[in-house]
Amino acid sequence: MSEKTAVLLLQMGGPDSLDAVHPFLMNLFTDRDIIKIGPSFLQPFIARRIVNKRAPHVAEYYRQIGGKSPIRELTEAQREGLQALLGENYRCFVAMRYSRPSTIDALAAIKREGIRRVVVLSLYPHYSKATTGSSVNELQRVLKEARADFELTFIDRFYDHPLYIKALAGKVMRGLQAFPDRKDVQIVFSAHSLPQSFIDEGDPYLDHIQETRRLVMEQVGEANHLLCFQSKASRVKWLEPSTEATIEKLAKEGKRNLLMVPLSFVSDHIETLYEIDIQYGEEAKGYGIERFERIESLNSDPIFLDCLADLVRTAKA
Repeated sequence: MSEKTAVLLLQMGGPDSLDAVHPFLMNLFTDRDIIKIGPSFLQPFIARRIVNKRAPHVAEYYRQIGGKSPIRELTEAQREGLQALLGENYRCFVAMRYSRPSTIDALAAIKREGIRRVVVLSLYPHYSKATTGSSVNELQRVLKEARADFELTFIDRFYDHPLYIKALAGKVMRGLQAFPDRKDVQIVFSAHSLPQSFIDEGDPYLDHIQETRRLVMEQVGEANHLLCFQSKASRVKWLEPSTEATIEKLAKEGKRNLLMVPLSFVSDHIETLYEIDIQYGEEAKGYGIERFERIESLNSDPIFLDCLADLVRTAKA
């Protein structure tokens, strides 16, 4: 067996073409870790009806951002940057939950290299059973079926890591510099929403999101800011207030300068490139918002990559 350590980066993934939108959505809507639709045996049938209706609209959103999700390329760039920082004693791999390379693909590649020790690093800063939980469950399922013998160490959250906070706060401060007077700017932290029932059942996601915002604002300093939630995916009660309603409310209050800060996203994908930049941007303009900006996503930000490297180096089995 190799003495090297594998680093397995867990990410959601996304369609790599317009034809891949339908299967991607099917994988998403049949995952009961994310959403439960009726009894488990009926979920695939109900999910197919939902996806058949939604897929054409979602494909149009992807068409507007280039015909695919950029998340695979961006995660590969993060993998390469992390590999360079960690050096030759580590080998970094990517596992996407709902697209390729899959968990099976990644574990097979690790096994081919003869590596036994694996540090599993979730690229979701804030833990939720819908994100990290789902990816880890899939990993455990594949390992059980393959009867694979790996020595695993899990890093399932880093919402308060000093370097993560520093990287995010730096983006916010640079974003504020785009405005003539930061006192006239409303910072809008927009996190991916989650069914309220998850929080009621003890999911720590909301607490993690709120702590990240608090720590970022400690570094940013005095500024107007609030938290809202985007990307609701079903009719059940989700976390509120919604980003759409928040933008409308701010406009009615006379706010004219918004700086959008995506939370729970460490790379650009449809939620930033379409939902915030295009959809919310157009809505904001319609409501009378004069300046609508979004901070740069972390992507391969050097400080963020240093954060990932520190998480790996200090991981305890």
